[in-house]
Amino acid sequence: MIGSGLDLAATVSGTLSPGAAALITDSRVSSLHSASAVAALEEAGWWVTGVFEFPAGETSKSLDSYGDLVRRLARSGLGRDGTVFALGGGVVGDLGGFVAATYARGVDLVMLPTTLLAMVDSSVGGKVGVDLPEGKNLVGAFARPRLVAANLDWLSTLPERELRNGLAEVIKMGLLAGGRFFDDLSLIPRAAAGDPAALETLVLHSVRFKAGVVAEDEREGGRRAILNYGHTIGHGLEAAAGYAMPHGEAVSLGMAAEARLSRERLGADLVSLHEDLLGSAGLPIRAPALNPDAVLTAMGRDKKRRAADAADTYRFVLLEGVGAPRWDIPVQAEEARRAMEAIVA
Repeated sequence: MIGSGLDLAATVSGTLSPGAAALITDSRVSSLHSASAVAALEEAGWWVTGVFEFPAGETSKSLDSYGDLVRRLARSGLGRDGTVFALGGGVVGDLGGFVAATYARGVDLVMLPTTLLAMVDSSVGGKVGVDLPEGKNLVGAFARPRLVAANLDWLSTLPERELRNGLAEVIKMGLLAGGRFFDDLSLIPRAAAGDPAALETLVLHSVRFKAGVVAEDEREGGRRAILNYGHTIGHGLEAAAGYAMPHGEAVSLGMAAEARLSRERLGADLVSLHEDLLGSAGLPIRAPALNPDAVLTAMGRDKKRRAADAADTYRFVLLEGVGAPRWDIPVQAEEARRAMEAIVA
């Protein structure tokens, strides 16, 4: 469910019967939205066993935070018939979703995304998990939420940098989809400025596209892999930076580099198009500092690699053109290194 002024009590009541609920959120979102979310759930007849808050930031998406949360849920008395409501951005959805997927061998999950990145990407598709120092999302599960309720009004509370981070995933999906979605990427500057109509159009495009891809290939045995465009190098950048680099900025740099790989391998010269689109969102297309060796090491632990791959081979999604992605393309380390070196400022 997506819309402005979304009535959370009515939306939840229309999907689920009330029962015991645990609200998982982070320290930044809690002060903004947890009180109103709890009030809405209680209005709908839910018994909220507690608000389980953790420190905001990607570094909380860890096994330590996961262990702390499941123990706190156990002490709260939440049973197997309980429901976890994950209120927040991508970190909250991934961590809270992994808790829901594994606590008491799995309880119901409701996603309440509050950031653009979570609304267009991480709340759709059922991937949940945590990071390891060795790599991003290396521990996780597939967990279908019973409901995703995205109140577009929540986007007005986002810092500008957070809004721009979400637009990286929107641009990625527009390039993959082509057609009307790609045409509507002309709305990116308005969306970056917080225009509600532009944001609604791009959120709806993104959710429809990603949900369609996931419905064809839930477990990523084939075409769902296209959603990793920009992420092979992007995830490597995040891990090499100790998760201090925002996800959207890492994906932006990843796409800037992988557009060069697409040109080299498939003859599709979309480099300027990428730079124009990413620049219109205020996203980085040049890395001020980048250690290719550290990024390649992190990429070596990427989930898309195969046991039979050589140590210096990585799996990429590349573009033959707008709306024409190809996945599972083996790329050698030196090719990837040249692409990364080309985006260093």
